[in-house]
Amino acid sequence: MNRRTCLRLLAAAPLMGVFPARAGPFAEVIPGYALRFPADEGSHPAYRTEWWYVTGWLRDDAGLERGFQVTFFRSRIAAADDNPSAFAPKQLLFAHAGLSDPVVGHLLHDERAAREGFGLAQAEAGAVRVWIGDWSLRQEGGTYRAQVRSPDFALELSFRRTQPPLLNGRDGFSQKGPDPRAASYYYSLPQLDVSGSVARAGREKRVRGRAWLDHEWSSEMLDPRAVGWDWIGINLADGGALMAFRMRRPDGTSLWSGGTLRTREGKTRSLAPAEVRFVPGRSWTSPGTGISYPVEWSVRVGDVAIHLSPLMDDQENDARGSVGAVYWEGAVRALSADGRTLGRGYLELT
Repeated sequence: MNRRTCLRLLAAAPLMGVFPARAGPFAEVIPGYALRFPADEGSHPAYRTEWWYVTGWLRDDAGLERGFQVTFFRSRIAAADDNPSAFAPKQLLFAHAGLSDPVVGHLLHDERAAREGFGLAQAEAGAVRVWIGDWSLRQEGGTYRAQVRSPDFALELSFRRTQPPLLNGRDGFSQKGPDPRAASYYYSLPQLDVSGSVARAGREKRVRGRAWLDHEWSSEMLDPRAVGWDWIGINLADGGALMAFRMRRPDGTSLWSGGTLRTREGKTRSLAPAEVRFVPGRSWTSPGTGISYPVEWSVRVGDVAIHLSPLMDDQENDARGSVGAVYWEGAVRALSADGRTLGRGYLELT
């Protein structure tokens, strides 16, 4: 998955024991830090890894629904700190983009990678301004604009903020395992109002929809007992928002879970590990990689139970041509027990 991609790339040395005493040359994630907006929306180059991740559902004038993903990653390479050369890869940038189009029947995706600098690739501090060549995600006040051009599709999308940031974990300090040192700073911008265009096969469609933006940065590696994680970000139909995740052991059980629930009235509650449960359902096997993914799930968060159903099964992102990762990243509907649509969002599986 996207996040695992970064973590694999940043593993410059093996962990000693469970966790190092410090994050080494990287800045540490500590509880009690108050996230600042818009300053913390930009890059944090002192930390090991960071990503800006936008997903959502789009509808064109004919009523066809599509899913999309645009993600930018920043990776600090501390081994290059003392190298005075302008060509030293002190910060690496990666980007993934995907379009889930039921007419095509499989995920259209593309990727970029570059070292920061020379005006060709950059992640700026102070606001969301990150780009690699002609791919970009930029902030203009309460609006964010994404531009992606690839051989198979193009996205020109604007995202207007409709709600304040959703601070995950304890006021933005998001713990990812039993040891609190496995943590990140993490906030979301749910219920983004989307407008713009999607182009495919030489035809451009005007679209509108709803999106979700995640921004997360950290310096620690994950608990070595975790082999992957499952994550959802759901824009609820009543105006609320739900983020939930679990870190997964090799036997498929949960090592750690968490989440954040915002009600339609705007009340926010952080979910403890015991309140989050992921149960896999129907699986789909990729014809390209042979990997089997559970593409339908039952998820319980607090007293809310939902069933996740994919927009389409084949939403596997095969990025072995660049960073070597393969993951399932797809648009899903959140349904009640009687089949009512509770919301729409994205599911991420490592």
